[in-house]
Amino acid sequence: MNIAGLSLRDLEYVVAVADHRHFGKAAERCAVSQPSLSAQVRKLEDLLGITLFERTSRRVLPTPQGELVVRQARIVLEEAQRLLSVARGTGGSLIGQLSIGAIQTLGPYLFPHLLPTIRKHLPDVQLILSEGRTEGLLEELREGRIDAVLLALPIEGEGFTCDALFFEPFVLAHPTGHRLEGMPSIALTDLDPGELVLLEEGHCLRDQALAVCGTTARGMRHATGLETLRHMVAAGTGYTLMPQLATGDGTTVGGLITYRPFQGDPPGRTIGMVWRASDPRAPGFRTLCERLREAAPPGVRLPGYEGQVMQNDPAGRGNVQ
Repeated sequence: MNIAGLSLRDLEYVVAVADHRHFGKAAERCAVSQPSLSAQVRKLEDLLGITLFERTSRRVLPTPQGELVVRQARIVLEEAQRLLSVARGTGGSLIGQLSIGAIQTLGPYLFPHLLPTIRKHLPDVQLILSEGRTEGLLEELREGRIDAVLLALPIEGEGFTCDALFFEPFVLAHPTGHRLEGMPSIALTDLDPGELVLLEEGHCLRDQALAVCGTTARGMRHATGLETLRHMVAAGTGYTLMPQLATGDGTTVGGLITYRPFQGDPPGRTIGMVWRASDPRAPGFRTLCERLREAAPPGVRLPGYEGQVMQNDPAGRGNVQ
């Protein structure tokens, strides 16, 4: 086999098909026509002498040999990106396309705060945003399909590097007029687990809420997403722990929800950015994290500033108070 017959572009096609399990969607991602992509994948199969994908009218699946080739192709493409970074003398800075994922209970509420800072400090970066659940996002990160993830720390698994951005408190979201509304302050011990509503399994916020309340999920009512959970509270189904960033203007569902801080040291989660430990752009990610901490949204606490909450100044920037 002549290695000259292999091209990085062909490997990109193969990885795209493996990611999307669909030739048409893979072609859209690679900005080529489907016939061209299909022909190049077939050409690579002929060159390697193996079948990379099972093709039917309903699905596309990597063969066992195809899985091995796709895995190695990801490594080759990552190393090629490393070569470009070295050749350009970027010193690990963030350039070109940058794909950032965030957990579903964070992305919609954090991205609006972070995007102005990212666009300002990385004006030439082509930013791609996505959302998902922790396990799936880390798998995408491990496989090189995304470059960094915003999620709740700590994480499990090897091969990752992370940097804490801020601590986000949880507040209690209860129906307006609920018996708790008459209490001057709220403590975790005031909560009845029987009234607690949660996200369904697979959301890290669900596990965090259970851990905070020291209870199990037996018999509890569940929601598929944070907005549905909010609407369940508004409907009077029960109360829940809500991340601070998800309680902005217009989130009371017409005044049907009341948000209450917990007395004393509040429960919450540490939000951080995670990237592959092998990524040569680590210095760029660390610099980005510094910029994001400087622009932390209102209501959160910076690492090392326990008890100090970020508030807005007249210019709209976050300041430690």
